[in-house]
Amino acid sequence: MPRSLTLLFIGLFFGGGLGFLLAASGGATLDGHAHDVAVTGMDHSTHHGTPVSITADENAPTLAMTLHQDPMSGWNLQVSTSNFRFAPEHASTANIDGEGHAHVYINGEKLGRLYGAWMHLDALPKGVVEVTVSLNANDHSPLNLGDEPLSVSTSIVVE
Repeated sequence: MPRSLTLLFIGLFFGGGLGFLLAASGGATLDGHAHDVAVTGMDHSTHHGTPVSITADENAPTLAMTLHQDPMSGWNLQVSTSNFRFAPEHASTANIDGEGHAHVYINGEKLGRLYGAWMHLDALPKGVVEVTVSLNANDHSPLNLGDEPLSVSTSIVVE
């Protein structure tokens, strides 16, 4: 049994190392999901499908946000919606009217997805910081009211 484990660890070590070397030689990086607007000439929303246009009537989703400075560190983002349901169980699936998730941006850079009313924002850059929240369909397509993105933005000063 000890010999089997030894061979397993040797295989994992060399197999993993070889995999990383092959990936690195092919230009793969571990920097996540980012889009270089300067290179592509497209904003982030164009990478996740055509915007879903919603008629601006009494049944249209609404979106508001408030930022509360956390007494310990950072800020607490509070998002309020109506006629919209956060549906993390349907993320990256087919769209269903009136549900999806939000995307949170700091100074135009996507921080992540939001699946509920609250998110803690920590380690923000110093100075004036713009926080933007957009509502998105299950397939990550941005929601638009007519031709306008369903998003809100505000600026805070981080000391």
